[in-house]
Amino acid sequence: MKKKVALLAPAVALGLTTMAGAPAMADHAAGSYSTTLNQVNNSGASGTAWIDVNGTEATVTIETSGLAETFMDNPYPHVQHIHIGAQGTCPTMADDANGDGIVSTPEGQPSYGMIGTTLSLEGSTGPEAGTDVTVAPSGSSFTYERTFELNQETQDALANGTGVVVVHGLDPANQPAAATETMSSLPGAESLPLAATAPALCGPLDMQPAGGADTGVTAAEPAAEESNGMGVALLGGGLLAAAGGAYAVRRRMVADR
Repeated sequence: MKKKVALLAPAVALGLTTMAGAPAMADHAAGSYSTTLNQVNNSGASGTAWIDVNGTEATVTIETSGLAETFMDNPYPHVQHIHIGAQGTCPTMADDANGDGIVSTPEGQPSYGMIGTTLSLEGSTGPEAGTDVTVAPSGSSFTYERTFELNQETQDALANGTGVVVVHGLDPANQPAAATETMSSLPGAESLPLAATAPALCGPLDMQPAGGADTGVTAAEPAAEESNGMGVALLGGGLLAAAGGAYAVRRRMVADR
């Protein structure tokens, strides 16, 4: 059982951008992909991610620890995605273009690209779910397991070696002053602190040899879900609503659809 945040106000899209679909290619991404999730922005977090692709169906398992734990005394929601279409790498502090001590999401995009798939707990894995903190895993440590239909763009990125898992949301207490004193530069997110939308964990996905490699991650039980579309969407206005106290904590199964 996992805690999650249920907000009473809808999430606000922050810079949603769509991309053209790629030509269909049958089973070209089939196989297993994994990565070690390393800290970004000195978050102190760590994790692993494993993706098994069979036809158009993907089983994703992510384990994390050391992330920001609470927001307003409730579990901190961590929006997570498979980013695609760029260099297939993770940003470093050298990518902090404005020198404020934090690599923002836009500063990281030349490395990891736009969102191909939102790794939500339930419902859509499309771009519309990218801002929905009510379906994001939460707390300092969590295990995420889900099986769903993987869109063509993300399949292409995995096959091309440009898929990257990114988990967002920093603890301002462990960040430079800009984390709280500076607002996010993303359109529509000017009222959110920079920490809320910045990346905390990142890992490029690599295909594993037949038979896979031991990452210590156990594959999820199938629970197929519909998925379509792709885009850029970041942590929604739910955090802003939470600042007003408009949310409640409820318990649910992590892999529940």
